[in-house]
Amino acid sequence: MDISKSNEGDKTVLTVVGRVDTTTAPAFETALAGVAGVASLVIDLAGVPYMSSAGLRCLLSAQKGCMSVGGALEVRGAQPAVREIFDITGFSDILTLV
Repeated sequence: MDISKSNEGDKTVLTVVGRVDTTTAPAFETALAGVAGVASLVIDLAGVPYMSSAGLRCLLSAQKGCMSVGGALEVRGAQPAVREIFDITGFSDILTLV
């Protein structure tokens, strides 16, 4: 899994490429911790073919962090398989998916 960070105006964007599972989730969590306190965070999952519950936990934690500073988390580009996981787990109702 690879994660890169960029900025789009006032938004911080983390672009994730590769599987987010129990093996790679710690690196994902570390990357998210590196942007803690950012009010406007976008996580681009266009390059993620699979996400386990460990990845979902990381997303939920990141969303709580953004909300704690009055901001918002946006999840962009989820592939159909990942989007299905969001739908089945109810994360589609919790996260802002674009």
